[in-house]
Amino acid sequence: MNHLQAAEAVRTFSAVIERCADTGLLVGYVPGFPGAHSQGETLDELQANLQEVIAMLLDDGEPALDSDFVGLQQIVVPA
Repeated sequence: MNHLQAAEAVRTFSAVIERCADTGLLVGYVPGFPGAHSQGETLDELQANLQEVIAMLLDDGEPALDSDFVGLQQIVVPA
């Protein structure tokens, strides 16, 4: 596989990351991608776990995404 073929084989997904108030763990999920969620004690661990989960899901075939991630927006309201 040459460099161009390797680059074409890469998929990129956006994940939302939150810290669980109960466990203190980082929890991540890919919006609109059923089953694409995981947790970890560090950002590096969470990223590795999400990569593993997503790779396994992609091995089962092309995902039927429920929605497309658009972005995050901060909303300011009076205190």
